[in-house]
Amino acid sequence: GVLWAVCTLCFAIIQVVILVQPSWIGTVDPRSPQLGPPLPSGTMGLFEVCMESDWPVPDCRGGLSTLSPLPSFQSVAVLVGVSLWAVWTTVLCLSLFRFCSAATVYKICAWLQLTAGFCLALACLLFPDSWESPEMRALCGDSVRIKIFSPGNCSVHWAYILAILGVLDYAILATLAFVLANRQDALLPPDSQDGEQEEEEGDEG
Repeated sequence: GVLWAVCTLCFAIIQVVILVQPSWIGTVDPRSPQLGPPLPSGTMGLFEVCMESDWPVPDCRGGLSTLSPLPSFQSVAVLVGVSLWAVWTTVLCLSLFRFCSAATVYKICAWLQLTAGFCLALACLLFPDSWESPEMRALCGDSVRIKIFSPGNCSVHWAYILAILGVLDYAILATLAFVLANRQDALLPPDSQDGEQEEEEGDEG
């Protein structure tokens, strides 16, 4: 139970990084010998596009401070945001162990984690559908193609890969939460289980 709670908290923090970091897409080896004008170099996230410049700090456009994702990634940003809300609600629900039965809290957290994983999975599936956007073409060139899963002069970066791994992580955490809930139910003494059933029957009557 403690390990499950720690993993839930850790991935809630990682989920914030997934949302805000401009590292879902990045250019690939722009310094290789090539014909024509040099290709741009930079990275892109859901809220921000950062281009390398002559300065040590990249030139970034957009950002989470505006609370406005890039137009082509709005649906993806909303889904990641809902996933973030669900996982942080799970973290807040950990405080309910003092007031509610452990089995009930585990079940609530499990459904919240399933919701978070489902929204994050949809976000990962929808993200490539936005690759032929003006922002992607400006960074990755005109060779971007959705049908053949080709991001042009770019490749997926660690934030997108981390989001995909997050889907698997949520599935494991939710399954573990359901297992812990069933285990807590099994630990209840038979007298208390019979008492709860009698109370429920009395309420219905």
